[in-house]
Order: sequence, then C-alpha cells, then structure tokens
Amino acid sequence: MRADYHMHTFFSKDSNASPESMAEGAIAKGLETICFTDHEDKDYKIDGEESVVDTEKYFKVMEELRGKYEGRLDIKIGIELGLQPHLGGFFTRYTKEYPFDFVIGSVHVVGGKDPYYPDFFAEISDEEGYRMTLEETLRDIQVFHDFDVLGHIDYVVRYGKEKERAYSYKQFAPVIDEILRFLIEHGKGIELNMAGFKYGLPFAHPHPEVLKRYRELGGEIITVGADAHRPEHIAYDFQRVHAILEGCGFKYYTEFADRKPIFKKIP
Repeated sequence: MRADYHMHTFFSKDSNASPESMAEGAIAKGLETICFTDHEDKDYKIDGEESVVDTEKYFKVMEELRGKYEGRLDIKIGIELGLQPHLGGFFTRYTKEYPFDFVIGSVHVVGGKDPYYPDFFAEISDEEGYRMTLEETLRDIQVFHDFDVLGHIDYVVRYGKEKERAYSYKQFAPVIDEILRFLIEHGKGIELNMAGFKYGLPFAHPHPEVLKRYRELGGEIITVGADAHRPEHIAYDFQRVHAILEGCGFKYYTEFADRKPIFKKIP
C-alpha cells in the first residue's frame, strides 16, 4: 500500500506536526501519495478554540508543499469534516467554495459530546453509547452527504468502558445496514482507518464484519488511512491492509483527485 489518505498537521487543533514533517515521514515510509485531511469541526471546541482550519492559508501552504515535493511525493489536499445534524447547510457551502481533492465526513460529536471524553459514557452503557453514535451518524449523512467517504465508522468503540467486548456488527446490524445502504445509494464510500490498532483494538475501523457487509451490499469505494497526527504514525500497520481488504472481498482500493475516485488494484 503506497497511499495514505487520512493524516493531520498543525492546521488541526489536535496535532503539532508540520506539513513538511509529515511529507518527509511519508517518503521515509515508502509512500507515493498522501492526502492531508485536517479537521474542520465547526461548533466543536478544543481548549476553548473552535477546531476549524484556516482554509485559505491551508491551501496556500499545501500548494507550495505540493510543488516542493513534485516528483518525490504526490500530495493531495483534503479535509475531514466533523458532521453534526445542524451543519448541513454550512458544509454544503464550504465544500463548494474550495477545490479539495478529497473530503472525509466523520462523526466526532454525538448529542453535543465527544465520546473521547469519559463523561460521554459516565451514565450510559457502552451499548447505549455505540447505538447513539450510529444513529446520529445516520442522521448526519441524511442531512449532508457531499463528502467522498464516511470516516472511521465505529470510532466510538475506542472509548467504551468494555471497548470491543460490547460491540459486534450483528448487535447493531439494522442501523449499520441503513448507513451502508444510504452511502452506496448516494455513491459514497467508506474508509479503512488503521488507527483502531493504534488505540489497542483488535481491528481497524470499521470492524471486518462491517467491511464485509459493505461489500456484500455492493459497496466498492474504500480508501485507506492511518489517521496520523504525527510522522511516526503515518501508514500505521499498513502491512495488514492487503489481508484485511482481500479477506472482506475487495479487489481494489480507492484514491481520489479532484473529488473523483481512482480505483487501484490492491498491491
């Protein structure tokens, strides 16, 4: 696997990495293509600051970097949108205003709370928290779906008290199937987000049972990303990608340029 389509820099509030350090890290890992996908999490604050990108500056810096690394590394400019049900109109305008190569739609906030913080699960069970997140994901994509792939579908499992022990595809099949069918019907993909392993789970996101179900329902668009926030996590556990995708029925993975999918045979 020579392309990582999910990574962050200091344009995201939760990273201190410079874009150049991430580019150099990607080259050191033997990658040919990367896509920066910094956080646009409107109406969500980290340490009192809204977690949004200075998009004009972002494009200026990334376009300069693209020129600097031409011939050594193919750099794409993407964004990770933090979906919430009330933000459909805002994101519709935002994605039309800027010429992104790739847009991830992700759910980081559920009912106004981020599952990353312990208070999300303080008074509810893991099952309740996982179901709430999946149901809000469905509402989010029904309101807004001008993205290319839905990010880290079962991300919430990282933060549950029992983690994967309280989670399976079968347990949440009705809502997961509804999400997957909606994505397929609207020409949207999903990502294989390898950060699940980094957070100690025995699977990447989404769980292989979800990946298999997406393929069974006719889904074809799947990107691969490590969700790195610093250089050492670029292409995290990419040696597992081939077996995961083939085991779930995929013969191809997807890259994007100018918001258009490019299908590539799994190496």
